[in-house]
Amino acid sequence: ITIGSLLIVPVSGQSLLPTASVKEAAYTAPRTPYGHPDLQGFWNHQTYTPLERPDTVTKEFYTLEEVVALEQARAQREAEQTTPGTTADVHYDNRQFLLDRSQTGFARNLRTSLIVDPSNGKLPPVNAEGKRRMAVRAAARTAMGGKYDRAENNDLDDRCLMRNAGPPTLNANYNSNQHIVQGPGWVMILVEESHDARIVSLDGREPSPDAVRQWMGVSRGRFEGDTLVVETTNFNGKNPFRGQSSEHMRVTEWFTRVADDRILYRFTVEDEATWDQPWTVEMPMWKSGGPLFEHACHEGNYGLYNTLAGVRLEEQQAAEAAAQEALR
Repeated sequence: ITIGSLLIVPVSGQSLLPTASVKEAAYTAPRTPYGHPDLQGFWNHQTYTPLERPDTVTKEFYTLEEVVALEQARAQREAEQTTPGTTADVHYDNRQFLLDRSQTGFARNLRTSLIVDPSNGKLPPVNAEGKRRMAVRAAARTAMGGKYDRAENNDLDDRCLMRNAGPPTLNANYNSNQHIVQGPGWVMILVEESHDARIVSLDGREPSPDAVRQWMGVSRGRFEGDTLVVETTNFNGKNPFRGQSSEHMRVTEWFTRVADDRILYRFTVEDEATWDQPWTVEMPMWKSGGPLFEHACHEGNYGLYNTLAGVRLEEQQAAEAAAQEALR
């Protein structure tokens, strides 16, 4: 049923791109020497389509004309942000300078949100247990002082610990590329953003003990027909999705190659400690050129040090100015 539902979507000619056709449903993925569908190569999942449907939009799909107009408006805004002198706060990791969000041409997505379930295109409301946990986290952060009081108070991506490795994996502002490599009993997914590698076993091994908890969880995979199914559990809870999810989150991903240049990526998130219902995302991954360049962001990087040093200097200058004012 799952595989069938994945193949139905491109045939509609609405969700992925305006030129989709029934030949995608009949597509047979090439095989590796050991008989698995060949998903190997470099893939890009960048898109303008937001995770959640905007509040002002009530339909599931845009028309092609509407998408083109949105692309042009967003491209114009990004061009203005990268024009010298128009960005007020140019810091060590200025994402406006490196934005790569093009979905024009063959890679257009007509969906109004990446979330396909619930049907409103929105994340389910956080339940009472999730709100309580988020409040505890917020209180702990407040007790540690301000963001720039010490390195540990900064976000994980500022510290180059975690960025967009997933699972689940979503598009970022830039570097939304993956390199998939397969072996007889393994699949490796290298995520360009923060150069994190996911190692997925395919040998049917037993689930990891509950005490084994990892940043990206523990992934187990299998092939169902032409689809790679990956189930991930055993998260450590230190990298919650949007600051909401718990260590009990379970992510099921489906990778189906529907054309020579495209993988249909779909995932469902279940976490009863955060949301009372699961939610599902669908987005295309497009064949891209390689190799991936190293995203050289490492813990202890100079950028974080310089940010903290800059704040200390501002504090010193403010104190000196206050002392001079007191002497007048």
